[in-house]
Amino acid sequence: MAYENRNAAYNLELFSDNAAEKLPKKKKKTEHKKGNKVVSMPQEAIVKIRRRKHNPLKLFIGSVACVVITVIVSAIIIGQVQLTELNQQIINAKADLRNAQSTYTQQLMSLQADFTTNDIEKYARDNLGMSKAENAQKEFISLSKGDKAEISEEANQNFFQKIINAITGLWS
Repeated sequence: MAYENRNAAYNLELFSDNAAEKLPKKKKKTEHKKGNKVVSMPQEAIVKIRRRKHNPLKLFIGSVACVVITVIVSAIIIGQVQLTELNQQIINAKADLRNAQSTYTQQLMSLQADFTTNDIEKYARDNLGMSKAENAQKEFISLSKGDKAEISEEANQNFFQKIINAITGLWS
């Protein structure tokens, strides 16, 4: 039958104890030293060993590093405090400016309301001795030819000014 050859890969007889060579077993050491393994030391020596020995160079470098870090952190904190104070002063100055502008506008409006044209004429007549202009004081001019505008030119113009005037004359 075809199914009997299929389990050849699972031949367990290859792994049995008879097929493998037996290795010799090592002997365990049974020898133990007997005796007192506890070492006794005087109390002063134990305290001296337990005391940590400090390296002076490492202590100095550590101290300098701590001081530098403290100075840097302090400088950052002081800078932030000054920045906060300056921001608060700016906010207060802006508020004062807004209040002053508001007060100025209110006073200007009240001043304009107080001085009407009649009050100004009365003040000019009474205090300054002024009067309204009469027809005799007025000069009337008539332009029968129409409106003209004349531009007086400077007599001493340099070459560049003449060129600029010529170019602007083209556009006008």
